[in-house]
Amino acid sequence: MASVSNSRKRKATAAAPVPKDEQQLSASALEMLSEDEQDEEPESDDGDYEEFPEIDIASDTDDEEDEDVDEEEEDYSSDASGSDTQLPIFPKAKVVISDITGEPKKIYPEIEPDYDSDSSTEDDPNRVGNVPMHWYDDMPHIGYDINGRKVLRPLVGDELDKFLKTQEDPSAWMSALDKNTQTEKQLSPEELDLIRRLYQGENPDAGYDPYEPTVEWFTGKGKEEIMPLSAAPEPKRRWIPSKWEKQKVMKIVRAIRQGRIVPSKPKTSSTESRFYAIWSDPTPSLNPPPLPAPKPRLPTHAESYNPPEEYLPTEEERKEWEGTDKEDRERDFLPQKYSALRLVPAYDQFIQQRFGRQLDLYLAPRIQRTKLRIDPNSLIPKLPSPNSLKPFPTYKCLSFSHGASRLRCISASPDGAWVISASEDGTISLWEVIVGREVKKWSASGKVGSVSWCPNQESYYFIVGLEGRLEFFIPPNLPPSLYTFTKKFLAPATLPPQPAAPSPLKWTSSSDPEKPLLVIANLSGLVKQISWHPRGDYFATVSSDGGVWIHQVTKRHSQSPFKKIKGTVQMVLFHPKKPNFFVATQTYVRLYNLSEQKLIKTLMPGIKWISSMSVHPSGEHIIVGGYDRKLCWFDLELSDKPYKILRYHARAIRSLHFHPTYPLFASSSDDGTVQIFHARIYHDLMTDPLIVPLKILRGHTVKDGLGVLQVEWVPRQPWLLSAGADGKVDLWCS
Repeated sequence: MASVSNSRKRKATAAAPVPKDEQQLSASALEMLSEDEQDEEPESDDGDYEEFPEIDIASDTDDEEDEDVDEEEEDYSSDASGSDTQLPIFPKAKVVISDITGEPKKIYPEIEPDYDSDSSTEDDPNRVGNVPMHWYDDMPHIGYDINGRKVLRPLVGDELDKFLKTQEDPSAWMSALDKNTQTEKQLSPEELDLIRRLYQGENPDAGYDPYEPTVEWFTGKGKEEIMPLSAAPEPKRRWIPSKWEKQKVMKIVRAIRQGRIVPSKPKTSSTESRFYAIWSDPTPSLNPPPLPAPKPRLPTHAESYNPPEEYLPTEEERKEWEGTDKEDRERDFLPQKYSALRLVPAYDQFIQQRFGRQLDLYLAPRIQRTKLRIDPNSLIPKLPSPNSLKPFPTYKCLSFSHGASRLRCISASPDGAWVISASEDGTISLWEVIVGREVKKWSASGKVGSVSWCPNQESYYFIVGLEGRLEFFIPPNLPPSLYTFTKKFLAPATLPPQPAAPSPLKWTSSSDPEKPLLVIANLSGLVKQISWHPRGDYFATVSSDGGVWIHQVTKRHSQSPFKKIKGTVQMVLFHPKKPNFFVATQTYVRLYNLSEQKLIKTLMPGIKWISSMSVHPSGEHIIVGGYDRKLCWFDLELSDKPYKILRYHARAIRSLHFHPTYPLFASSSDDGTVQIFHARIYHDLMTDPLIVPLKILRGHTVKDGLGVLQVEWVPRQPWLLSAGADGKVDLWCS
């Protein structure tokens, strides 16, 4: 039937009359070529052309069929005409004469693709596919179209343009960036509603109703399920044993037989679950257990109902207790005596006492202190045994007495054979170290502040510091050659030329053997210290008023190195190897370079009042003592703060001295003791100095609050000389 209807339609179409204009237009259209094709020759098919089927206009058709087709055409034309009047579907065509054929033709206007047109659903002009778009970041195009041409990158404004666009266009926020075309596309209301639903956590489908009523498919009358959901036969695997399960079960059986899996034992009465009261024991907690409350103190005899008579208060004590405030009372009750326990009344302060204890337990903070179990021996530093650090002085070998006057200064000769000592009454004694025999005695005209031997062994003499002057003495019993050289050195026949800037101090010589050979006068105050340079040509003096002078013996010249100095100078020392000069004030120790005349470093020992100091023979370390019992060890290469602070003396430190050859140093104090230390310095800069206390020497008597005033080592022996306020000089030997 379908073939018959189709044939009828084709016949009707063929039988329809064709206008003459359309026949000519169709005939001419078949022969028309484009402008590009006119220049080319048509391809040949070897002269074989397919004949176009002719339309038989005068074909014979049935009248009934023609009438049916006419009726259908009339209906269609009427419908089309009615629809055209309502909504024009196709634009009107314009008939023009062709410039090529000279025949009329219809020209339709260009279709402008709107959003609702069919062109809005056309394919994307960028046909790169599903590839990362960042591959085109460094290229001027963003892909290729369907013809293979490059799709150029559109112009994109900067952030300022985007901001201005958001301010000018209120609908700018309703657009999104299309990464494929790199342009902004406007979002539809449906898309905006979808984004809003996703942002608020709602269902994206606007037509979804989460609260729609449930449809009962299989409940209710007439909806009972009679047949199963699936009438398929059961699979074979449901009633055939599984091979894999069998293998797994056999694996477990073998493990049980080999003992690798132990089956659970049957429960007995001892292993059955037990039940406990939940409040019987405290539940385990991650927090530490609460601290136990402090136990109340045990009662004493005074709280007994029948205390001894000595615990009962008298009438005066009772009145005094009643007149005292409760907070100030030693006891909260008064002892009372009863003949029997049944006669004891109830305690009237029981409620108050229990309430006070509850307040104490509630308000008093309690913390648990972890007891440190530390071996006390581990806190003691591991030091070598003193026996392995010998020799050092351990006992008093001899004692030399100066009488009742205080002995403030002593000095040993460079060879260690002689000792010069002086007391405050002006008595100067020279005695031999080995036997303690006094060789000669001088009487000074005033108080002696200091004495010192010259370290140069070629010239054998010592200096005594008095009030306002210095006196040079040559000891007796010297070899003639040494005596002659020393005398010419101190009092030459030809005096050296005077410097351009004369010194205010006066150097005078004397030929009287009972008087000093050389005198330096016009000093201010008592000379309390004399410090020699290691070469023996220069020495410095410090007066009681803080004046510092440096003297040169060969040129018989004196000069003051400081025009003005901060603080009162207590002591000065020369560096043993460098042209440096140590100056100690009350609280600081300053290190100066004499050749460059500048300050190098300021040491801060932290001592309230510095009393003494001594430089190590290497020149890299210095010890400083003070009246506040501190002894500070400084490493000059390390820091300006003390490397170590020692507090071994009970009272003020008076004197310190390093041994010139042995690794020893000594300190004396007003407590009447002398302490010996082992001080070893290593050449390795990474190794700290070894400081070990060795011995405490006791032999001097404390007099008027003063103990040992000065100590000095014998240069060639590990022997120590000590001068005390009791007027004695003791020699300590090893």
